[in-house]
Amino acid sequence: MKSLEDSMTHIDRIDQVSDKSIVIPNKLITVADSFRGEHSWFIAPQIPTDFSIQVEETTYNVHKYPLISKCGYIGRLEVQPLISNSGNGLMLENFPGGSETFETILKFCYGLPIDFSPENIAALRCASEFLEMTEELEDGNLISKTEAFLTFVVLSSWKDTITVLKSCENLSPWAENLQIVRRCCDSIAWKASKDELTSEDAAPNQESWWFNDVATFRVDHFMRIISAVRAKGTKAEIIGKCIMQYAKRWLPGMDVEIEGLRGYGHEKSNLQFSIFSGKKKESTGHSKEQKTIIESLISIIPTQQEAVTCKFLLQMLKMAMMYSVSPALTTDLEKRVSMVLEDAEVNDLLIPRYQNGDQGKMVNMNNSSEECTMLDIDVVQRIVEYFLMHEQQQMQQQQKTRKFNISRLLDSYLAEIARDPNLSITKFQVLAELLPENTRSYDDGVYRAIDTYLKTHPSLTEHDRRRLCKIMNCEKLSLDACMHASQNERLSLRTVVQVLFSEQVKMRTAMQEKEPAQSGIQSEQEGNGTSASMDIKTLKAELENVKSKMVELQSDYFELQQEYEKLSKKPKNSLGWTLNWRKIKNSFHTKPAGLEIGNKQDIPKSPNHTQRRGTPRRQSMS
Repeated sequence: MKSLEDSMTHIDRIDQVSDKSIVIPNKLITVADSFRGEHSWFIAPQIPTDFSIQVEETTYNVHKYPLISKCGYIGRLEVQPLISNSGNGLMLENFPGGSETFETILKFCYGLPIDFSPENIAALRCASEFLEMTEELEDGNLISKTEAFLTFVVLSSWKDTITVLKSCENLSPWAENLQIVRRCCDSIAWKASKDELTSEDAAPNQESWWFNDVATFRVDHFMRIISAVRAKGTKAEIIGKCIMQYAKRWLPGMDVEIEGLRGYGHEKSNLQFSIFSGKKKESTGHSKEQKTIIESLISIIPTQQEAVTCKFLLQMLKMAMMYSVSPALTTDLEKRVSMVLEDAEVNDLLIPRYQNGDQGKMVNMNNSSEECTMLDIDVVQRIVEYFLMHEQQQMQQQQKTRKFNISRLLDSYLAEIARDPNLSITKFQVLAELLPENTRSYDDGVYRAIDTYLKTHPSLTEHDRRRLCKIMNCEKLSLDACMHASQNERLSLRTVVQVLFSEQVKMRTAMQEKEPAQSGIQSEQEGNGTSASMDIKTLKAELENVKSKMVELQSDYFELQQEYEKLSKKPKNSLGWTLNWRKIKNSFHTKPAGLEIGNKQDIPKSPNHTQRRGTPRRQSMS
């Protein structure tokens, strides 16, 4: 067969008829000028075209021989009736790179020069593989040329490698099968890990320069890079920072925080807010993409505790619950959080309760039941339980220190959720009693949470108040907390009596500890004796005052019991009950007077003593 070049030797160049024509240099004219219309592409030599190929929405009227000579795929189909008969054409479905890449290959087949670049090399490599443009058909065919450009030009440059890998996102599965993605990821990982080794001593805590570039990729390619970087021995902290940078870019809702229930009314109608601050509900497609990203990132977080922060883990947990990711991944996150729980802050634990299957939308509090709280308390309960399970495997001293830290965090969390009117006593009590009693050095935090709950739920019965107050240990309240609790009208009467007794014991202990210490100091420094003596006198005065309050309360409580027995026998005697109740209530509001230190006659000796030595009006801790 006479070659196309020989056939076109004496063909004159045809004037261009379209401004979309391909300009061919005179020294490289082997065919006539070409031009492309809206949906068709023509070769216009004097030899008529005998073949048509459709790629996407464009039909190409070309000559069969130039394509058959370089494309094994078309050569194999040439013997089929569909192609061999004149006028019939071929449709190339799912052609890598689309019509733009096919036009470049047509130029190559017609002997025209083409330029390789990081933007088009991956598509040309995949398309040449699709068309089977091998060396068996012609030396220097397109497969070998594109492969050489990838290996020796692209992969040696960080910027070019990033560009090629980015272009591979639209070339699946060809880019995967031809190992283009793997080779790019390995090249990026090698350069990144090498840089980390050389710059580790200079700035170990500085964010690496390659984070932003890697964060631009689709999540599946990002996972491939992270796997390759980890295989190079990169530290878990570096990998964790890279993952956090990626999440910051692709999960915009992560940085949104809520401030608990501060500033919100206690009516159900006021307990509605959105973590998205009024943003419109996301589309289904976007929600699916976000869910995929969340699940992917959770699965590649390094197992080392120092890899990512506790704050980041809790942010991911909020996003996971928002988008209803798989329960296995959510549970894994909860366990990861429990291992670093002592680094958490209260606001990080304020996880909204979302409606199932409705991303970003919180539960409607207007028609909620008692247990339908604004915050998801169950997840915090599970995290604390996982923490306790994990602590059983730790050393005793470390275990004790960590539990003290967690107790402070949990007490602050209790004070936050106590503001929710829909929080039941049972849920509050279960969460407060999760930690062992010896975990808390003081119960001041528990007391603050209880006081907040009582303030938010003013209609509790005396039985419920007493049940709630049993959560705290009055003996583990500080002296300041005891003084506050003794004046708190919201506490049950029995709790106030216990607090006063505890306050008395603390003062007596403090006095006993100061006396021997003072005697030792006096033997060496006589000048300090006067001050120490004054301290002891002050403590004695306070102790006597507490004793007086204790006896008065016991007396009032005794009278109250007697009055109650009388009322139980009589049908109605509300006046007597009211007078006696005022009597015990007024004991908290009258000011003690005439009390002399050390004068035992001022202390009531019988339950029938009627003199009142009350305390100032009790206040709330909040």
